[in-house]
Amino acid sequence: MTQQAKRRPGPLRALGLVAAASLVAAGAAGTARAADEPLPVTITGEDRVDLSLGSGNGDSTEPQVDLRLNVPGEEFEGEGDVPTVFTGDYTIRIDATELEGVASVDLPCDVDGLVATCTGWELYAGQQYNRVGTIRLDLDDDSEAGDFGSIKVTGEGEGLDFTPLNIDVLVGGPEFVNHKLSLPEDYQAGETYKAPLGLRNVGNMPAEGAVLRFHGSRGVSFPDSFGNCAYSEVTTGPLLYQGTDVICTFPDTIEAGAAYALAEPLKVGTADFALRDIFTYSFTAVPPSEAAGLRAAKDYRQGNGADLELKQVSGADPADYSRYAELDLPTTNTYDLELTGASLDAEAGDTVTAEIGFRNNGPAWISALRSGGESFSFTVEIPEGATVAKAPQRCREITLAEGGKGYRCMVSTPLLEDAEFTYPFELRVDRVVENARGEVALPESNDPAESNLVNNSAWIVLNGPDEQTDGGTGQNGGGATPSASPSPSSSSGSGQDGGAGSSGSGTSGSVQGGLASTGAGGAALIGGAALLALGLGAGVTVLLRRRARQTGGAIA
Repeated sequence: MTQQAKRRPGPLRALGLVAAASLVAAGAAGTARAADEPLPVTITGEDRVDLSLGSGNGDSTEPQVDLRLNVPGEEFEGEGDVPTVFTGDYTIRIDATELEGVASVDLPCDVDGLVATCTGWELYAGQQYNRVGTIRLDLDDDSEAGDFGSIKVTGEGEGLDFTPLNIDVLVGGPEFVNHKLSLPEDYQAGETYKAPLGLRNVGNMPAEGAVLRFHGSRGVSFPDSFGNCAYSEVTTGPLLYQGTDVICTFPDTIEAGAAYALAEPLKVGTADFALRDIFTYSFTAVPPSEAAGLRAAKDYRQGNGADLELKQVSGADPADYSRYAELDLPTTNTYDLELTGASLDAEAGDTVTAEIGFRNNGPAWISALRSGGESFSFTVEIPEGATVAKAPQRCREITLAEGGKGYRCMVSTPLLEDAEFTYPFELRVDRVVENARGEVALPESNDPAESNLVNNSAWIVLNGPDEQTDGGTGQNGGGATPSASPSPSSSSGSGQDGGAGSSGSGTSGSVQGGLASTGAGGAALIGGAALLALGLGAGVTVLLRRRARQTGGAIA
């Protein structure tokens, strides 16, 4: 099981806190780099904001620009504190004086009129942890169609070389809405959806070209390669952010009030494991000459086929267009979550390990993209006569619905289609209770994507019947009859970010997890060699073993 990484707080602080940070650092200054060259830092964020005169400008509490600093190096994805690549004072200056009479501006950090100053001390590889602040723009009483201005964002710091950012702001310019999407009812994973992409210019001015951006999450692919498109595929790192981003440019003028569509639908493929994956697209009024700036944040490769083309269409229904166009696809695939338990034999005073198994038998993954990777859980009841000496890291003690003590274990999402984990519980046997059982169970579910509810529970069995041990699945001795599938192998999560259980590998010699279908049991090994040497029969073996349990002694 992988623990959540310990993140340092954001590196930027309000003016006046740098001195305090410097005191805490005992006067440390300079950079963590030993290079003679200054460290290049790119200021990133939206480089264009169009303010509409007629259709509103979104939620007034939501900013249009998220400023960050992109630093060379591989972004940290491990455990513990995020390592710094630079330590030392630096300053970011945000100058919006050109927007006086054009738009109102809400700036971060220490603001003086239309100029803001942000300061920082540490920088990290990549841009995720190098957040500067956000900018919100709105119309003011003087705003008119065609008004234009820029926000200039610059930086300075000893040992640093900043690439500035210009944010162009246009009032009443071209404004695009996108053709809505709908998925055929019988669409299945593995099929290709032909997406009818298009736009209408509902702004007050024509656009000097257009840029199309579309995205598919991990289970989505785009089989065609177009010469006027650039592609970026992310296949490593957190599953939430894996997928494909594409940027296409169109040089022709987009007239105000006109509607356009792709000359042919865009092919959108889905993998066999896809379930509720996301496809989204948008057209924006960005001249093709400026499209290079959109590709700066990622490693894009140019397409090698014929160009994707736009054509003007007549008679378009305004009701067919919206600001956002996206689909979850497919919606009909299934997965199979399975829990496996364990059967153990132990004497009073022994400590044994019950390896609880969890896996996804597929075929679908659990993307959880809309929830941003929300975790789910299962519960573990501890058999009578035993207490937990050590619980897995992602399990915490709770009071079960029946009133007894137990544990709730968390499973992270997204969850791969073949993910499997073990949750090792170290149990101390305080007193021997024959056939003591504790249930392991996922919550009751009415999710149509869960294809098999029978294996959503299993059992931890301590000192079950020696003639036939049920392997922790409850198939002997009454009660529920959950999974009879083999126990999953230990795994660190099949590449899943954050993990979904214990990273413990291997099994204890006394653990026989989920072996109901084989009839194998957890026979006690104490005194086994002596019993074989004496040639005692099976019935005598059982009798002696049970007496030893009751007295806490060994079998001689």
